[in-house]
This record gives sequence, C-alpha cells and structure tokens, in this order.
Amino acid sequence: MTHAIIRSLKSAAAAMVLAGAICGAPALAQDLKIAMSAEPSSVDPHYHNLTPNNQLAKHVFESLTEHDELQRIKPALAESWKVIDDLTWEFKLRANVRFHDGSPFTADDVIFSFNRVPNVPKSPAPKTSYTRGKTIEKIDDLTIRIRTPAPEALMLKHLAQIDIMSAKAAASVTTEDINAGKGAVGTGPYKFVEFVPGDRYVVARNDAYWGEKEPWAKVSYRFIKSDPTRVAAVLAGDVDVIETVPTADAQRLAKEPKLALASALSNRVIYLHLDRLRAESPFIKGKDGATIKNPLNDLKVRQALSKAINRPAIVDRIMEGEAVPASQLVPDSYAGTSKNLKPVAYDVDGAKRLLAEAGLPNGFQLTIHGPNGRYTNDTKLIEAVAQMFTRIGVDTKVETLPPSVFFSRASSGGPDKTPEFSMILAGWSAGTGEPGDSLKALLGSFDPKAGSGSANRGRYSNAEVDKLLAQGLSTVDDDKRADLLARATEIAINDVGIIPIHYQKNTWAAKKGLKVIPRTDEYTFAMSVRTQ
Repeated sequence: MTHAIIRSLKSAAAAMVLAGAICGAPALAQDLKIAMSAEPSSVDPHYHNLTPNNQLAKHVFESLTEHDELQRIKPALAESWKVIDDLTWEFKLRANVRFHDGSPFTADDVIFSFNRVPNVPKSPAPKTSYTRGKTIEKIDDLTIRIRTPAPEALMLKHLAQIDIMSAKAAASVTTEDINAGKGAVGTGPYKFVEFVPGDRYVVARNDAYWGEKEPWAKVSYRFIKSDPTRVAAVLAGDVDVIETVPTADAQRLAKEPKLALASALSNRVIYLHLDRLRAESPFIKGKDGATIKNPLNDLKVRQALSKAINRPAIVDRIMEGEAVPASQLVPDSYAGTSKNLKPVAYDVDGAKRLLAEAGLPNGFQLTIHGPNGRYTNDTKLIEAVAQMFTRIGVDTKVETLPPSVFFSRASSGGPDKTPEFSMILAGWSAGTGEPGDSLKALLGSFDPKAGSGSANRGRYSNAEVDKLLAQGLSTVDDDKRADLLARATEIAINDVGIIPIHYQKNTWAAKKGLKVIPRTDEYTFAMSVRTQ
C-alpha cells in the first residue's frame, strides 16, 4: 500500500471522528430508539394535557418559555420579556426562527396557537387553564403583549405549556389530521415523520434548527406498555433507552454492566378522586345491592377510606421502594406546599369507627376504575387499595381500562358528559413545578369558562379553596403566594377532596455509553440523551 493511500485513509478516518465529535455522537450512531411505557392519545399538542402526549409534542413544537430538567424556566421562542404593569407582559420573540416548512415564526403564530387551544374538539383534559383570560396584542412581527384580567404570577410557567403551531400549516387541520402528519409543523429540534397509534412515533433531526443541534439523525419512540417486554428490549439492544424502569427490576438492572440507570423523584402524585357530584353514585351500592345515598359526600367516610390505605406497605411491596408516601398534591420540598400535612396514618380500627359514626357500620359496595398501563404498577396498586377497603367493610371491585378509554369516560362518559365513575385512581404531574396549577386543575370548582377544574373528575368544590387559590394565583410576591397556596392545600386535603397515595420515583435505563438526564416532570426527551 502506498504512502499516499495510507495518508488518504487516515484523513478519511479523522474526518469521520471529527464529524462524530461535532454532532455529539459516534459517527455510526445516528439513530436513537426509545421505549415509552405509555401510549399517547394523540400528537396534537393542544388536544390532551397528558405526559406521553406532551413529551412527544415537545420534539416538534416549542413554547415561548420552557422548563429545564428541574422545571426552572428558561427562554425558548421568547428570548426576553418584561412586566409593563401588573396586568401586562411584553415578550420579544426570537428572530430568524423558521418552521419546518421554511416559513418564518412570527407573532401571528403565537396568536393563532393561543386561539386554537380552547377550540380543539373532544379534549379529555384541555390546556385552557393556561390561556384563559389572556389577550394577546401584536406590536410587531417579533413583539407581543399579553394582558390578563388579574395579576398572573405564573405567567412564564403557563406559557411553557402552550406549544406554538404554524398558523399557515395548521389553519384548518383537525386532531386526526395532525396524527396523520398534516399540519404537524413546528419550530422544534425534530421534524414529524410518522405516528402509528399503538406502535411508534418517529421524528427526524431538524438541521435548520435555531438552537443546539441534536446528535440524533432519527429518533424512534416505541410504545411498550409491558414492563418485562420493555426491559427485555433494552437488554437485547432492540432499543437504546427505556423509561419507567419497573420497580421490581431497578436494583437488578443497576448492577447490569451493559446498562446505565438515572433516577429522580418526580412531582407526580398518584391519588384517588371521589364522586362528589351526585346524590346517588352509579358504582356504589349497599351491602344488599340496593341503591343508597352517595356515602362519599360524608367527610367521615372519606376520612375512613384514607385511613384504610397502608401507604408504607404500598411503597415497600407494590412500588418496591421506588416511591414516597404522599401527603398532598406535590412533595413538600416545593414552594407553596404545606409543611403541616403528613401522609395519613394507616388505621383499620379508626377507619371502621368513622364508618360506624357515618351510619355505615357494615360498609357498602364500591367499584374503583383506573387505567391499565398508564402509571407504574397501576393495576396492582388499584387491586391493593381494593383489598384494603374491603378489610374495613367496603366491598370493593376493580375495573381497569385502556388509558385512552379510561380518561375519556372518567372525564365525560356519564349523563350530559359528566364524569362516569364513582371513584378513580389517576396520577397528576405538576407541569409548572409548583402546586398552584395542580390545585386549580384537580380541586378547583369545575368551571370551563374560568378554566378551573379541568381535571376535577370528582367534581369537588369548596368556596374557601377557590378563594385562596384565586388570590394565590394572582399574587406576584413569592412568599405571600406560597402561603395562600399552602392554606388552600390544607383545606382541600383535610376535607379529603382527593386521597393522595404516593409520589413516584422515575428511573431510566440506557445502554452503556449513553447518558440520560433525569427530569422531575417525567418527560423522556431525545434532547436529554447524550453520549458519555
């Protein structure tokens, strides 16, 4: 072999290494395969405020602000902002940003997107609470002003929840169109390729992206709800990353030499919502099967059910230690939470006494509904709670449903589109990284016009909670706002508006050589996966 040929080969090899270094990944490792533990209901960014939906949408679409891995706010499509007065914010939009179809990003796209949010049909959990009351004025193509009827302390966090779509590309598209790729045009680091419900979601790198270029030319998300199948896939190398490492496998996989694990305590609370809407609840009967007055409207019954739950046992046995008993909506390490609330102690005898004091010494019959495969160990968890309720005399059955079916029926499957079930198990992640929006969505009185109670599937209502919440969300002073939200939380939790069970720990597993940056909001982003 001549020296010229050798020099040529060395130069080519060096160029390949350099290319890999520039893109942040080995030259031959351009594709990334991620296994999700839950299936999205849609990839329309405005259709359903659900973690699987949101994490996929964020690859293609961006918001004016965004959260980092600890849910701290940073600029995104808005590069700067200032407060004009208590009711007015001005935002400077990022220049030279283009949508995937080449059209420029302007104030018109922001206005279009905010107007679209409340008009998406059949949304199981809309994002209207983030846009309600806001009016947007276009100052010029790259400047907008947002006005609110009252001071809005969480403005920047709310804006992080609304993805911006192209007014040109999405002008008349439906959710079904977007699922098929029509109008799925954003400014994000990846472009939409395909969405196959029940199977996969694929995106390709946006080489014209305004921000940091991604190392992955193609990212494929596979929806693998089965825990053993998901673990087997990463061990076999069929996927590069899995989310929601099964609690039973976490310790074993941590010792696996070809894998690297990353964990974080999330702010997702797993909880029970109770029917407070009806005088007679459809899935509650007397011990003899007869219709009875809804016992969930009695505080002593709600307290009894909460006391019946052995939270430490659930954490240890069902969650394999990968959870923390919950006392409220968000872990008390977050600002605005109550330091006075503690997880309700397990007390079978106390629960039975409360039922007797409520006039139900023999208990009643109840069915708990929930999703199968949406949350970590959700079916096992519901079955465990049912056994605990049965132990105090509340004979409890379990019915689990596919997540998309469950959420639709739980939200509007009853008469006149009311919530269908008597009691549900669900989870809620504080997307804003504080308790205000969680309170508003889960325990605020149901009022679509006011954007309150958007996920209040128990229809809990408490005037004092609503009052304190409204004050808190319009108080700019951080300490005063935190105090108001903590007081609202204490009232709602002591009134057993929901029954909190635990906060999840989130663990990811990746093949050796990859690093996952864990996020408190549970999102599994390709943007959070890098080579080591």
